[in-house]
Amino acid sequence: MIVSVIYFIVYFSIFLALLGLLLFNRRRYTLTLTEEPRISILIAARNEEHTIMRCLLAIDALNYPKNKIEVLIGNDASTDRTRLVIEGFIKDKPNYSCIDITGNIGNARGKANVLAHLAKHATTDYYFYTDADIAVPETWVQAMLSEMKENVGVVTGITTITGNHFFHKMQALDWLYALGLMQVVSDIGLPVSTMGNNMLLRRQAYESVGGFESIRFSITEDIAIFNEILNKGWSFSNIYTRHTLAFSLPAASLGQYMHQRKRWMSGSMHLPLYMAIILILHSAYYPVLIPFFAYTSVGVMGAIFTLKMLFQSLFVHICLRRLNLAVPWLYYLLFELYLVVSSVILIIYFFLPVKTIWKGRKY
Repeated sequence: MIVSVIYFIVYFSIFLALLGLLLFNRRRYTLTLTEEPRISILIAARNEEHTIMRCLLAIDALNYPKNKIEVLIGNDASTDRTRLVIEGFIKDKPNYSCIDITGNIGNARGKANVLAHLAKHATTDYYFYTDADIAVPETWVQAMLSEMKENVGVVTGITTITGNHFFHKMQALDWLYALGLMQVVSDIGLPVSTMGNNMLLRRQAYESVGGFESIRFSITEDIAIFNEILNKGWSFSNIYTRHTLAFSLPAASLGQYMHQRKRWMSGSMHLPLYMAIILILHSAYYPVLIPFFAYTSVGVMGAIFTLKMLFQSLFVHICLRRLNLAVPWLYYLLFELYLVVSSVILIIYFFLPVKTIWKGRKY
């Protein structure tokens, strides 16, 4: 019980500090370019016949000179029609290439291996990364490049989920809430992490660490490359704006969702300690306090639930407004219920002795 009380005090002390930073330390972005350099977009694709087209259409609609974009798509041993779909789309687009990935380079495996191969084919100084199920906004390239200041090696945008079902909408709020927590920390100059589905690397920074093939393998390859680049003395920028807001397809099933979150939770072990503490405090709120509920009244339980929901809802509401998004107020209550269930289930699942399955491969 004492542990639960201490946890409760620590949680709200940290959360109120983060909420204060969100309200009063908002970062402004210029989002302007003085020049338009050539850029490369790198996409790993494995069995994406049903999703790759929305990604390619979004890239084709980018508000950036087409003659300054090269798009490199790595076909990662797909067993479906991914290659045929890609070929049909790029047949009259000379700046697009589909490359079959065979063999591994150095330490790289899986997605990291695909990206390592694609980097070998890239001919520009700026590597943009997105996933085959992502639709980036038309302002993506300009907004990301505008933050590529001197000595910046990594720029990260913002991604959420699209979908009409309740579970999809809860996943979307979950993404924006977690990324909002990271952005608050990033805005005070502390490094947090990046996302491989919405990331820009300076070629010089990428090559300074030897590429994906030279770093220690991780199933969260984006966090790994981020950490290595910062260790080489490069700086970073995280952008929480609608101009970089990309939309991912939701986890198609509960099983896929569980494996996705287990992979992310594994990656969180490589986050800076302060960021790992924030995310662990967030995800462990109910698992830690459940024993406390057995020794307290229904009124106190209700107060603990309501207090968290109110402060959390305010945080999420501000994050949504900054992206020109909105949800019905009922969703904030439903989101809290979603977190009650998902946090307990995911913590249990994380410690089960089962391998993480991602894109048909076990890790």
